Amino acid sequence: MTAATADSLPVSVVTALYFRTKALHLEAERTGIIRDLLRGKASREGYVLLLRNLLPAYRAMEHGLERHRGSPGLGEVARYRLDRAPAIESDLVAICGKAWERDVPLLPAGEVYARRIAKAAEGDGARLIAHAYTRYLGDLSGGQILQRLLLRSLQLQPSELSFYDFPGFSDVAALKADYRNALDQAGALLTDPQIVVEEGAIAFSLNIDLSCAVQTCMLPVAAAAAE
Repeated sequence: MTAATADSLPVSVVTALYFRTKALHLEAERTGIIRDLLRGKASREGYVLLLRNLLPAYRAMEHGLERHRGSPGLGEVARYRLDRAPAIESDLVAICGKAWERDVPLLPAGEVYARRIAKAAEGDGARLIAHAYTRYLGDLSGGQILQRLLLRSLQLQPSELSFYDFPGFSDVAALKADYRNALDQAGALLTDPQIVVEEGAIAFSLNIDLSCAVQTCMLPVAAAAAE
C-alpha cells in the first residue's frame, strides 16, 4: 500500500483503517464487558473496572501526542487536546471516591494495552494515528450512544459520565468530522500507511482482550450476587 499513485488521490488512512478493522469492530461490540454494556446488562462495578483499565492507555496516548505536538502530521492531531484521561479520573472519583486507584485493580490486559500505545509513540509516533482513530473517534461515535445507555441502565449521573463530554467543543458531530480530517492529513504524510492500518487492527484486538478480561474478572462477582 502506498500513500498515493500517479492516477489517484492520496489514500485516506481513516477509510483504510475502517475497512481493515470493520470485522474487529463488530467483534468488539459482541464480546466481553462492551457487549454487556450495550445490552444494559453490565454492573456499575464492571463499568468502573473497564474505565480504570482504559485510563493507562489514554495516559500513554495523550503523553505520546504531546511529545509529537511539533511534528508536521501529529501536530495537527495533537492540537485538538481531547484529553480523556482527566475526564476518566474525574468519573472514577465521582463513582468510587478518591481511593479508586487502591480499590479498583489494574488488570494485566490494561497494562499490555498501555505498553503497546507507549511503544507506538516511539520514533516518529506515526502509529499513534491508529490508536487515536480507535479511541477518540470511538468516543465521538459509539461513546455518545453508550453515554445515554449508561444513564438509563446504571443510573449514573451526568457528573459520573464526563468521559463522554467534550465541553470545549459545541458541536460533537463537527468535532468528529474535523478530527477525522486531521487524522487523514497526518496519514497523507506517511511513507508506509500500511504500518498504521495494521496497528489499528492491533488496537482493536487489545480492546477486545481488555473487554473480555474485565468480563472474566466480574464473573465471580455476578455469581455471588446471584446466590
